[in-house]
Amino acid sequence: MNASTGDGARTALPAHVLDNAAWASLSGPHSAFAELPGAAARGASRAARYDPAVAPFAALADPADPRSWADLAALTGPGRVASLAGVFTPPEGWETVAAVEGVQLVDTSLRAEPLPEAVRLGPHDVPEILALIELTKPGPFLPRTVELGTYLGIRHRGRLVAMAGERLRPPGWTEISAVCTRPGYRGRGLATRLVRAVAAGIRERGEVPFLHTSAANTGAVRLYESIGFTVRRRPFFMAVRFPGNIPAKCT
Repeated sequence: MNASTGDGARTALPAHVLDNAAWASLSGPHSAFAELPGAAARGASRAARYDPAVAPFAALADPADPRSWADLAALTGPGRVASLAGVFTPPEGWETVAAVEGVQLVDTSLRAEPLPEAVRLGPHDVPEILALIELTKPGPFLPRTVELGTYLGIRHRGRLVAMAGERLRPPGWTEISAVCTRPGYRGRGLATRLVRAVAAGIRERGEVPFLHTSAANTGAVRLYESIGFTVRRRPFFMAVRFPGNIPAKCT
């Protein structure tokens, strides 16, 4: 994004950490979950991805830098798919397998508050979490995703009927994710109450909640806006693949 100066020239606006949230997470608070290409030293690689059991996302330090794409190719290997998010076009030699327009929203006036009846979910709850995710399909959730942050759930007669939790964590921010409610329990405000409760924990750390959803899910966008989130940008979630030999690393 560019801004115009008084004389008509255009200058680049400074990058915001949420413009590249996955990279900011993997190179910062979530570095323990990061996989790097080959024998790359931490801090030297220009691409990283989450442990495949934790999250499906990869990230580039700078999508405009060919060295980032070379590192990503070395990390994923030829013919393998990498999941990225942002506003950019993959360079020549990369195939875009799929792309979905998303919406990034940030907390501007959310009423965050604890939810006493919510239960903390952990590794022992993963089979039930995965069953709820499969039923409601809020987005990717893997066997170790629960390790990324706090996940809260609501149970009715012992059954998990709604949940929400934390995923990406760029410095100063935490993404709210996996917001879902079992059919038959919708319309009761359970998801909204869980979002408020997860946000309360994020705010206690001095961080700001944000979240992503599909641009096609206009109902969700309207709901999040109604409770205090504001649309910040519209990134694309894309699956890309380098089909040929791994290119020589740029230096």
